[in-house]
Amino acid sequence: MAVNGTTAPGFEGVRTAFGENFTARGERGAALVVYRDGRRIIDLYAGTRDVDGDAAWQPDTAQILRSGTKGIAAAALLLLHQRGELDLDAPVGSYWPEFKAHGKEDARVRDVLAHRVGVPALDRPLTVAEAADQDLAAAAVAAQEPFWAPGTAHGYHAQTYSWLTAELVRRVSGRSIGEYVAEEIAGPAGADLWIGLPDAQAHRVGRVGPVEPPPTGGPRSRPKRAIAEAYANPDSLTSRAFGTIAPAADENDPAYRAAQLPGSNGIGTAEGLARFYASLIGEVADGTRLFTPETTQLARAEASSGPDRTLIAPSRFGLGYMLHGIASPLLSPNSFGHPGRGGALGFADPETGIAFGYVTNGMQKGVTADPRAQALVRAVREALAAPSHSGA
Repeated sequence: MAVNGTTAPGFEGVRTAFGENFTARGERGAALVVYRDGRRIIDLYAGTRDVDGDAAWQPDTAQILRSGTKGIAAAALLLLHQRGELDLDAPVGSYWPEFKAHGKEDARVRDVLAHRVGVPALDRPLTVAEAADQDLAAAAVAAQEPFWAPGTAHGYHAQTYSWLTAELVRRVSGRSIGEYVAEEIAGPAGADLWIGLPDAQAHRVGRVGPVEPPPTGGPRSRPKRAIAEAYANPDSLTSRAFGTIAPAADENDPAYRAAQLPGSNGIGTAEGLARFYASLIGEVADGTRLFTPETTQLARAEASSGPDRTLIAPSRFGLGYMLHGIASPLLSPNSFGHPGRGGALGFADPETGIAFGYVTNGMQKGVTADPRAQALVRAVREALAAPSHSGA
């Protein structure tokens, strides 16, 4: 597989790992961009634009980010807080009165970001059309009885995160979350990222689809069996959380891509994702730093940890971002970011100045620790640990 693009001296091992994803880990088409201290040091792409096609991946090819979108949505809420427009400790109901129903009056805004608000699923799944209707979907979330008392436990809000974050942004700013991201995040950062894909950008987006990773062999461990059983049981909270939109959307449908679902359907390039995270931790050439140091600390300060009622495995969250841990290994314990189910990964590591963006068209079965993304993270870590970089 011919790998296109460049790496800074000392990061050649990342290029090797990127190529091995195609030969050993089932990759079809993908891109990786890494920034360090606001400067791009890795820019790689290879394979086909479409998972089921022959057209080559281009430098500006974009892909769906799935839950990688959640980190962008979190930035919208944290920016509103940074600007004094949103109080993280205020009840959600102070901005969205209808949300107080069924004992949710004490749920705080920070509980939404930390996956502690208690509504990871709905009693009745929404159709794709209903999910794209923010008025209807927000009303369904507001009327939902919580699965636990808000703030007392955490469980990944796989789909409901879309309507929770979008409604708070709308109530506070008066704009849809897609508009807010375009005007206050993607535009200032100079990042090709969209929640609600514009028609003018549709030609850049590749088709996604499932791909099978090579078999790993060996028996499943007890924790992995428990996770597999939770996904297989249609009545489990795990299945219900991931099945809040049913039947599942066709992610290649233009209508779905145009919807504004900040928990699952953002679209971007690897460059856009890496540049976004670079802007959360420092200055970026031809772009604006989005977060103050204080807001960066809020994003990465642990707000939830331990057994996750949805994911089953232990997870760690800051305010809107997954933190380094078993469920989502990142570069170091200081990293914060978000994976997308089946592949995509974006994160920042303030101590090393690294910002990482990986997108793919081949969706594998894993939810958080995709083996292709993890191979690339390991390669970056190894390069940084080398004598030529360890003191830089």
